[in-house]
Amino acid sequence: MVRNIIVLGGNSHPQLVDSVCNILAISPCSRILSKFSVGETRCEIKDSVRGKDVYIIQTGSGMVNDALMDLLIMISALKTGSARRVTAVLPLFPYSRQPDAPYKKAGAPLSKRATGTAKGDYTFESVPPTPGPGLPKSAGIVDGDDVTDLMNRTSLSNGNGVASQQANGEGSSRHGDCNGVNGAGGNGSQSGSVSRLPGNYTTHDFENPSHIASFEAKPGYKQWVAQAGTLVADLLTCAGADHIITLDLHDSQYQGYFDVPVDNLYARPLLQRYITLNIPNHKEAVIVSPDAGGAKRATAIADSLGLSFSLIHKERRPTKISQRQNASMMLVGDVTDRVCILIDDLVDTGNTITRAAKLLKKEGATMVYALVTHGVFSGDALDRIKQSAIDKIITTNSVPQDEHKARLGAQLDVLDVCHILAEAIRRSHHGESLSSLFQYV
Repeated sequence: MVRNIIVLGGNSHPQLVDSVCNILAISPCSRILSKFSVGETRCEIKDSVRGKDVYIIQTGSGMVNDALMDLLIMISALKTGSARRVTAVLPLFPYSRQPDAPYKKAGAPLSKRATGTAKGDYTFESVPPTPGPGLPKSAGIVDGDDVTDLMNRTSLSNGNGVASQQANGEGSSRHGDCNGVNGAGGNGSQSGSVSRLPGNYTTHDFENPSHIASFEAKPGYKQWVAQAGTLVADLLTCAGADHIITLDLHDSQYQGYFDVPVDNLYARPLLQRYITLNIPNHKEAVIVSPDAGGAKRATAIADSLGLSFSLIHKERRPTKISQRQNASMMLVGDVTDRVCILIDDLVDTGNTITRAAKLLKKEGATMVYALVTHGVFSGDALDRIKQSAIDKIITTNSVPQDEHKARLGAQLDVLDVCHILAEAIRRSHHGESLSSLFQYV
């Protein structure tokens, strides 16, 4: 029995809290965690936490925003109650992964073409930054331009702001953007002459110098996307969390957002044990990463078990569809007449992993297993997986899986991570090493 420790559970995964407390041979902390009719969270800690080491178990699934707010209020209540240390145990860390939708198109947000285009038709007008301080804006590129021809015909003279024609030195182009007149650079108008800014500035707003009082760095076109990772880290720290324990972060560099210690646990031992005990002829199987981002995670398991490794590459540019390629996904490796084991950290909508399984079956795989740490299965993911080429999907109970198991049946196997979390809590409480848990895997 572990003494002088309190385990407090949120509402996101009560079964996980009970299982961890049973392993530690303690009772969960008595608390009231409910909502008022207006939707605000009410939290009351009924047990004394003065001078105690408190661990709050709350996973980021289901109603993620409610779970996060409940967690912040519980941390604040514990610090108000004079808890010695508060550790947030988050098997699935909220907001550690955002969809790739805002980043699918490079450049600035879509803008409508000014003229000559039907309503609702959008274009990607690319305006590069100014090549240097005091120099005018570079030539714009619009849909339909022959980029190769433009690059062959024009060049920038370094340092004088003059765009000259390499071939014959003509003083005009079909755009009139970047052509010099007696050494003065154009500003994108038909006249080809501009008034210089006072001082040397590099800015996208060259046409509107009145808007610029001083030099302002432009970090990039993606700054309209919220940086939720930094915000959540700041919220947890400001609420009073002294320590964070999580499981298989989507990006391990996420720990750098925090000013408090973060311990990232691994589900790799569970996945490896399942492969060796439950997959027939696993020594002949191929470990496959469904995307380049998870290659390191998949190769770690492949190297540990001595198995072959393949990678599915997402091709963003337009390519010709062939037998080795399914739409924008391309397989690197040979899986013909072999069992394939897809390894990933999280399945949300299931789009990537089901497309990967379809490609593997098309390339001759006999069976496809999908091993993931966090099975969120949001939206229509369960229906998509049920109708996919995945023969069996294996996940952990880092998020509640009762409903998912009821719908997928034998197609879904659930691994228990309670022992990993309980051992991490015990070791953290006694000041023991957590990394030694995984030194032999």
